[in-house]
Order: sequence, then structure tokens, then C-alpha cells
Amino acid sequence: MRIEYDFSKMKGRKNPFVQHLKRQVTIRLGQDIIKYFKSLAQKNDVPYQMLINLYLRDCIQSRKKLSWTSGAGAKERAGAAH
Repeated sequence: MRIEYDFSKMKGRKNPFVQHLKRQVTIRLGQDIIKYFKSLAQKNDVPYQMLINLYLRDCIQSRKKLSWTSGAGAKERAGAAH
């Protein structure tokens, strides 16, 4: 193994997988949700966005079903979020 390597003649190359890594989106989350994930992130010493991403990925992989209550109560809760 060499002590030093000369990379000056090496050509740069774009990562072909970069478009498949992650995509920035804007999402509105409740303050309680953000507080929960930030607290959990601090305890585990990881970024809270990573925890949210991992949780959502787990939901997909386990095919978790959303339990949603429709009707007036749901509409009121949705309206309160705005």
C-alpha cells in the first residue's frame, strides 16, 4: 500500500444514484409530533428527520394501515391544524 496517492489526474464523476437517495419536501407537522421526534432523536443521538424517515419507511415495509376516523370529529381536527 502506498503512503500517498496522486488524485490530481483523476476525473470527477457524478453519483448515478444521487437522484434516488432523498428528496426535500415541505410537510406540515404538528408541534407535538416534532417535539416527540426531536426528543427521541436527542436520546439516540441522530437527526430527527432521519427518525421520521425511518418511521415512515417502517410503516411502508410493514404495510401498516392507517386508522382514520371520518366524520365531524375528523373535520374539526383537520380544521384546527390550519
